[in-house]
Amino acid sequence: MTYDLYIGDRLFSSWSMRGWLMLEKFSLPYRSHMIGLYSGTMAEDMKPLAPARLVPALRLPDGTVVGESLAMAETLAERHPEAGLWPKDPAARATARWLCAEMVAGFNALRGECPMQLIQCWQGFQPSSKTLADLARIETLWSHARTVSGAETGPLFGSYSLVDVFYTPVAARIIGYGLPVSEANRAYCLELLSDISVRQWRAMGLTVAYDPVPYALDLPSRAWPIGDQSDARPVEGTDSVNDTCPYSGKPITHVLELDGQRWGFCNRFCRDKTVADPGAWPEFASMITGINHS
Repeated sequence: MTYDLYIGDRLFSSWSMRGWLMLEKFSLPYRSHMIGLYSGTMAEDMKPLAPARLVPALRLPDGTVVGESLAMAETLAERHPEAGLWPKDPAARATARWLCAEMVAGFNALRGECPMQLIQCWQGFQPSSKTLADLARIETLWSHARTVSGAETGPLFGSYSLVDVFYTPVAARIIGYGLPVSEANRAYCLELLSDISVRQWRAMGLTVAYDPVPYALDLPSRAWPIGDQSDARPVEGTDSVNDTCPYSGKPITHVLELDGQRWGFCNRFCRDKTVADPGAWPEFASMITGINHS
C-alpha cells in the first residue's frame, strides 16, 4: 500500500512541505512526483489529478485523488490511527485541529509578504503591521496549545503531530525573514527546522539551481542557521572509498569530496543532496564512520 504524493519545488512550496512531512514523519509509504511550479508545466502536470489543481495532491492506493492539505491530513489520520498523526488526548486533538484549520484559512499577510524560502536568512526585513498582527496571533495560538497540553518546550502537544507539520513552514518564514517572536517561540521554530526530515527536504531542494531565484529581496542575508557547513563538493570521476551508493546500494556514477576523501553515489541527485547537507543523511554518516573506523 503506497501513496503517490505530488509536490512542487522544495525550497519554496510551503504546502508541499506539509504534504511530504505528513507521510515522511509518520513513516507512511509513498512515492514523490514533482510538479513544475516554476517551469511553466504545472497545469499540464496536474491534468491526471483533475479536479485537483494545486500541490500537494495525494493519490491513494485505490486511485482516489485527494487535494488540499487539511483533507490529506484527515484522510491519512483516518487510514492510519496507529501512526499518531493527531494527539491522543481529546482536548489536545481538538485544539490541534483548530490550529491547523486556522493555519489553512488565515495569516494571509504573513504568507503574502514573506513567501517561504529555505535558502538564506534575510537581514533588515521590515514586516508590515498586518504581518505583525499575524505573528501575534500565531504566538497566542502556540501559547494556548501549550496550556492545553502542558508541554513547555518541544512539539506543541508533547509528541510530534500534524500541528507541528502545519507550522513548520511558518517557522521557516520566521527564521528566514528574521521576524520578531519570543525567544521561546524562536527556539521552537529552530527545533522544527532542525528536524532531520526538514533538513533532508531542504538539502533535496538545494540540488536545483534557479535563475532568477524566486522571491529574492534587495537585502543583505546570512547563511541558513541549520545544517552542516562543510567543504563537501562534487568532483569528476568514479574513484571513491565506497563501492556502492549508501542510499540505493547501486554502482557508483557520481562522486563528492569531503575532508580529503572521495565518496560515491548512484546518481547526481544522491550526490548533490549529500553535498548540500552531509549531516542530514544517516546512511551517509554511518558509511563514512564505519569505513573511517574500520
